[in-house]
Amino acid sequence: MKLDVKAALLSAFVLPGLGQVVRGERIKGGILIALANIFLLGAFFLVLKGMGPVLLEAQLAGSVDPNAVTRKLAAGAPAARILLACFAALWCFAVVDAFVGRRKGE
Repeated sequence: MKLDVKAALLSAFVLPGLGQVVRGERIKGGILIALANIFLLGAFFLVLKGMGPVLLEAQLAGSVDPNAVTRKLAAGAPAARILLACFAALWCFAVVDAFVGRRKGE
């Protein structure tokens, strides 16, 4: 398998930035991996932060309606959606860059 195809597949299916590391662009790959983790963890913690009050309110009401909880969480976490959109854009960039990027020394 060609190196550019392997790099693109690693960035697409394993971890954004891993393809750059395989191609020899370790600094760029490390930055992409760090940004991907920051975006995902940031979105995860923003959703967790919003879950506490929503679940407490549902528990105090006596019954937990999963649909209502999901609607409130989705409406209350626009920053998480922005972070996930940034993650998706970063992932696409990592795949394309791993496929067409230069090898070290070229």
